[in-house]
Amino acid sequence: MHFRLLLMSCSFILSAHSQQNGAMTGYIKGNYTKLDTAITMHDGVKLYTVIYIPKDNNQKYPFLIERTPYSAGPYGKANYAASIGPNFQLVKEKYIFVIQDVRGRFMSEGRNLEVTPYIPNKGEKGADESSDTYETIDWLIKNIANNNGRAGIYGISYPGFYATAALPGAHPALKAVSPQAPVTDEFIGDDANHNGAFFLLDNFSFMNYFGKPVIGPVEDYGSEVFTTTYKDAYKFFLELGPLKNTQSSQYFNNKSYIWNEYLEHDTYDAYWKARNIRQHLKNINIPVMVVGGWFDAEDLFGALNTYKAIEKQSPKNNNKLVMGPWTHGAWASGNWSKFGSYDFGSNTSAYFQDSLQTNFFNYYLKDKGDFDAAEATVFETGTNQWKKYNTWPPVNVTMTDYFLNADNRLSLKKNTNGKSFDEYISDPQNPVPYTKGVYRNRNNEYMIEDQRFAVSRPDVVMYETDSLTNDLTLTGQITADLFVSTSGTDADFIVKLIDVLPSIETPNTKRPEGKSMGGFQRLVRAEVMRGKFRNSFEEPQAFKPNEISEVKFFLNDVSHTFKKGHRLMVQVQSSWFPLVDRNPQKFIRIPDAEEKDFKKANINIYHDTAHQSKLILPVLKK
Repeated sequence: MHFRLLLMSCSFILSAHSQQNGAMTGYIKGNYTKLDTAITMHDGVKLYTVIYIPKDNNQKYPFLIERTPYSAGPYGKANYAASIGPNFQLVKEKYIFVIQDVRGRFMSEGRNLEVTPYIPNKGEKGADESSDTYETIDWLIKNIANNNGRAGIYGISYPGFYATAALPGAHPALKAVSPQAPVTDEFIGDDANHNGAFFLLDNFSFMNYFGKPVIGPVEDYGSEVFTTTYKDAYKFFLELGPLKNTQSSQYFNNKSYIWNEYLEHDTYDAYWKARNIRQHLKNINIPVMVVGGWFDAEDLFGALNTYKAIEKQSPKNNNKLVMGPWTHGAWASGNWSKFGSYDFGSNTSAYFQDSLQTNFFNYYLKDKGDFDAAEATVFETGTNQWKKYNTWPPVNVTMTDYFLNADNRLSLKKNTNGKSFDEYISDPQNPVPYTKGVYRNRNNEYMIEDQRFAVSRPDVVMYETDSLTNDLTLTGQITADLFVSTSGTDADFIVKLIDVLPSIETPNTKRPEGKSMGGFQRLVRAEVMRGKFRNSFEEPQAFKPNEISEVKFFLNDVSHTFKKGHRLMVQVQSSWFPLVDRNPQKFIRIPDAEEKDFKKANINIYHDTAHQSKLILPVLKK
């Protein structure tokens, strides 16, 4: 089994063509004719398009489209891809597969924009991904023989955004859309920032490739913007210093327009708001299947919130959600039955491809079979069960307060102490690492990693329940509601929800390979909030030194069962490095900060009767 998933350092998926083994290449050549062409948009820009047409012309076929910034290659009539389409079953089903370079990328003309803003009123010259998709479908239907007049579109990650962007102002022939881990809102929760905190590690690596200035069309982008040889990302970025140093002659040096834009736009301003596709998902009447992974380190937010935006703004639409125990795009792999310390007990990617994805496109594009998926099909970690719900989150969920208390207690009972808090010193010169090991690129397993390496630090505070007397299932969104103070004027707050396994070894506290997991503190969900955005993402506000403030924010949804005998743990810290850039803990435009601006700060987390910090957890009633 293999992927045609070209990954950059930050693990963006550069193609959604993940299929079965090398035999597929021969199958494609034997059953499909390849056509390379250019489709001209209304503004004269030509988009390079590769089309694979079934040789059997005894029936008419629908189009299945992927639009990508990561190359539609290999280019040339004689050069066939190793794989096409979202899975091999669909290739054998026979579709007209279309892969297109979006404007300004690789062999397509025009200027590429970062997550191209949707233009509601385009006029004669305006163009966006919606209009490009519309005109592409229109051309295909009119110019490719033996089509049945229907089209579907799919994509993972950035191509997932292009799938979402096809929905507003869609072509009448577009009958099925599947945004998968779609980039959705890059300031609030995807890729670039989470709650205003810049995701340094991923973007530094990714933009070294993706943000390279290229005058196209070109088949190959060649070398990166700059060359680095480090092996330890924590050490490298700490020595690199302030964010502004990334623009030195050794690194970006203002050569990457997207990196420049990232550093210029450090609040939720018009730049980021225009790139929030969620606001345009109104009056959608096309069947949609949104797909995401619980362990997706890049676009977990995008999948969940694309689904929610359609539900809210197009409530009558046929909109489905699928969430599995996957990393970014792992549902496209041949086999996904294990990940890190997890053994899921079944091939979860095969289930998705066979029972959901293939049926979805066959039903809506070919009138073949049926597609009776539930509103939400989600994998519940902890029990290794697929669950089907009529709504997401389910209606039988009770939002339950779990209070942070004195003596490191996490409790359903409020603290009755009139004055109670925990304190730590946050030092930007010694930030809390996001992972235990030494890695150059992001450790993809950090989202399920044992957190004992962190809890032992003096700048991490923790709160823990007693051992559970019954299973506890959380299904839905988590809210962190903290009362804090800092001696500085800005601070980050990272909240982690953790499943603590029993310390006494049992058959259930062993890794799949038999190693002991007694006392393992498995991360379930974590999120960061840049404190100055606690009241507004548009207008950041400084903390008043040593004055108590409320910091309330969402953690992404979960579907997880804490088993009887386990404990719930919450950890709170103020750095997560180098996943997230360092906060100087001074109210300042961080991209402009100097080394002298980075100061230690005394952080207090309050849990008294007047300032009761808590997590609000979605407890499922069974």
